[in-house]
Amino acid sequence: MDAHIGVVGMAVMGSSLALNIESRGYTVSVYNRTAKRTENFVKERAQGKKIIPTYSLSDFVDSLKKPRKIILMVKAGEPTDKMIDALIPLLDKGDILIDGGNAYYKDTERRIERAHKYGLRYIGLGISGGESGALHGPSMMAGGDEDAYREVEEILEKAAAKTDDGPCVAYLGRGSAGHFVKMTHNGIEYAIMEAIAEVYDIMRVGLSMEIPQIQKIFKEWNKGRLNSYLIEITGNLLGVKDRDTGHYMVDIILDKAKSKGTGKWTTQTALDLGVPVPSISEAVFARILSSYKEERVKISRMLDKEDIPTLQAVDGTEFLDILEAALYTAMLLIYAQGFHLLHVASGEYEYGLNLAEVSRIWKGGCIIRAKVLNDFKEMYLENKDLSTPLLSERFIDMIKDNISSLREVILRAKEVEIPLPVLSSTLDYIDGAKRERLPANIIQAQRDYFGAHTFERRDREGVFHVEWEKEAEDSNS
Repeated sequence: MDAHIGVVGMAVMGSSLALNIESRGYTVSVYNRTAKRTENFVKERAQGKKIIPTYSLSDFVDSLKKPRKIILMVKAGEPTDKMIDALIPLLDKGDILIDGGNAYYKDTERRIERAHKYGLRYIGLGISGGESGALHGPSMMAGGDEDAYREVEEILEKAAAKTDDGPCVAYLGRGSAGHFVKMTHNGIEYAIMEAIAEVYDIMRVGLSMEIPQIQKIFKEWNKGRLNSYLIEITGNLLGVKDRDTGHYMVDIILDKAKSKGTGKWTTQTALDLGVPVPSISEAVFARILSSYKEERVKISRMLDKEDIPTLQAVDGTEFLDILEAALYTAMLLIYAQGFHLLHVASGEYEYGLNLAEVSRIWKGGCIIRAKVLNDFKEMYLENKDLSTPLLSERFIDMIKDNISSLREVILRAKEVEIPLPVLSSTLDYIDGAKRERLPANIIQAQRDYFGAHTFERRDREGVFHVEWEKEAEDSNS
């Protein structure tokens, strides 16, 4: 019995995706470099299912219908390259390799070129949703060879999450488009997670609220305009207690956040493309700062002060309403930064991204799924060439009455020394974006003074340079 599709890599994501695809009526062949993992998978989760276990790459390849369709669910980076190298001699022209890992988009471009040298077709497939998404329906972002995508489209659509707008999978463009969109998705994810953590910190430290109170707030918020996966799981996890100590789990988890690098990639890429994504970059730095736990403890003791006053709720719940509006505004502006990056990258790398379609497939299955993504979809349906959501009247209507709430939260939290890297940088982002004139004229003057870098003038066309020291002397004489 030949398999419709094969999955390489039987860790949590790969095994869950294999079960998902099998449940849609397909026969799936599986392979893992460590045979024991395949054996355990077949004996336990895959027992009685249309799963073909294989224990050598040659047997795996031989078990697949032609043209072969292979999803790689192995660790990003060198392990992916090694697996591709091992598969290439076993494959025929026209076979399809699908990289479902968190690949760096430049690696995907290189792998596509390598695959084409051997007549193979290649799809870079960003997959979001974690273990549950892989098993029940993820959001999938495809790029690469479009003809190859059309041959696996039916399988992916059946495996994907579903919303009122259809399956959360789409072909997004040539080359590394799919993995670029997934990278940006992860950057947005970093920033929203940090924004939520900062709001939690304001409630826990600034307002001295107990965990059950905070949990109730997040659950209420998830019923409204903040409805999203990340708000939902925050409300859920806050109620979990440690079985050994009886304490709330969040109170005993060490405050050192780790990462796998996708937020860093997003930040680096935005710098390369000249796109401001301060909320994402500050979220990355916040994680890095958290990792310096020992240093933070020492610095805290060196700068220890008298008791810092706590925030007080204004008229009972009014400040919590202001906090909700602040988080809502920050989330919108974080998405806006991500979409701006996608717009610029689409032009630079000739992806031809349809950002309404990106918004649509992010509405279900993925980690950053949220109610507001329907608004972003509508923005791009109204204007597919929109360079940034900040130029959309729909978007401005959503944030203009809430920016003051973000400002008030930041001002009051700073009085009690609560760090807000993402919330603060997000406010700076919109404050800067809505200023007709910024103090960059001083920077240009400084650059011209010490480096003769020239500048433009407001009152006439052209490029200019001033002999600043001479002019200063003449002006003072």
